[in-house]
Amino acid sequence: MTAAADADNPTTRRPWARFLGVCALLGIPVSVAAFLFLAVLHELTHLVWETLPQEWGFDGPPWWWPLPWLAVAGVMVGVAVRSLPGQGGHLPVHGLSLGPVPASHVPGVLLAALAGLPLGVALGPEAPLLAIGAALALVLVRPWDARLGDPARQVLAVAGSAAALSAIFGSPVVGAVFVVEASAMTGVTGARLAAVVLPSLAASGVGALVFTGMGTWTGLEIASLALPDVDAPARPDVGDVLWTLPVAVLVAVLVRLVHRLGEAVARRAAGRPFTAAVVGALVVAVCASAYALATGRSPEEVALSGQALLPTLAADPAAWGAGALVALLALKGVAYAVSLGTLRGGPIFPAVLLGAAAGVLAADLPGYGAVPALAAGMGAATAATLPFPVSSTVLVVMLLGTGAPAMAPVVIVAVVVGYTTEQFLLRPRREARDRARAAAA
Repeated sequence: MTAAADADNPTTRRPWARFLGVCALLGIPVSVAAFLFLAVLHELTHLVWETLPQEWGFDGPPWWWPLPWLAVAGVMVGVAVRSLPGQGGHLPVHGLSLGPVPASHVPGVLLAALAGLPLGVALGPEAPLLAIGAALALVLVRPWDARLGDPARQVLAVAGSAAALSAIFGSPVVGAVFVVEASAMTGVTGARLAAVVLPSLAASGVGALVFTGMGTWTGLEIASLALPDVDAPARPDVGDVLWTLPVAVLVAVLVRLVHRLGEAVARRAAGRPFTAAVVGALVVAVCASAYALATGRSPEEVALSGQALLPTLAADPAAWGAGALVALLALKGVAYAVSLGTLRGGPIFPAVLLGAAAGVLAADLPGYGAVPALAAGMGAATAATLPFPVSSTVLVVMLLGTGAPAMAPVVIVAVVVGYTTEQFLLRPRREARDRARAAAA
């Protein structure tokens, strides 16, 4: 695979064409695996939060429902983190990881994901999907099974991750853009960037064809991050754009405060991962139960990733009172932060929900439309979390569906402001403070 790793112009080499074909074929098994993972996750979530409460005579999950389930989740995730290779995947407060994953890590990743996410851990499925895609790609392509640091294996792992990531976002474009931006930010440019991006595009595109048909063939359902058609205006008003500036700053600050809390929790939890996972899961349960008691709404809205709540919030923002939104932001924020520092999963979905909730709350400002506020909140929160501004823009614009053309300017402004706030205002201060603490110690 020297064509993929060393050539100045890999697209002119015959081995490169063969390698590209292998990556395209990888999209098929990776998409099947991603679909099955998401289908199992969907069925377990539906069983715990909908079927069982109804069978036990409740209209929905009662306020105490998260407590026993998240206690079980904490124990199972703790076992994966403490006892299995790979510690159940990387800590979500460190973001998403693209790169080779040994096959020996997959059992721990699956245990932590399938035991934690459907039982109420406030994280998304994107991180385990990335790990599954990367590991499966390396297992299936034995001819290039040399060593984990080999450049060709790096590309194979990234292609597998991109194909798997596309599944949860409902489009191969998001996974491909994510790979492009992540690679560019690590200094990969020119022909070498093409050597990473083209295999990922091939794997994502072929995999998407298979993934699209899996639901029809199997009759199984999965939950991808999606919004219903929103009633977007024909174009944003001046007030929408002007309000987006301070709202994006505030949302970025909110999200980074949550992540800073997660980082602090992670530092304290580092020495006792099992205990930290159990305690962290119970904190999430207490937050969800407190939310249900305070608002009369379902504890499911604070537990879980927020993926199922996002369409409901977007479909009828007026149904939410300010008190419920404030409670959701506060308690979901704490649950998310603790999950980031102690449990396993992806960081994107809860951040998107927090941004959407903050946007809906800001929609009461004079001259600010509900849909522009929603779009701005999601854009700023996503950019402050990844932080990849182009990927954030593409993801939020695609979520908006038919409202995307009109809301794209608002999303772009929110992403730029949110990203700038995180990268150039909050991050330097945090890094300077950490250096000062380290020097004092």
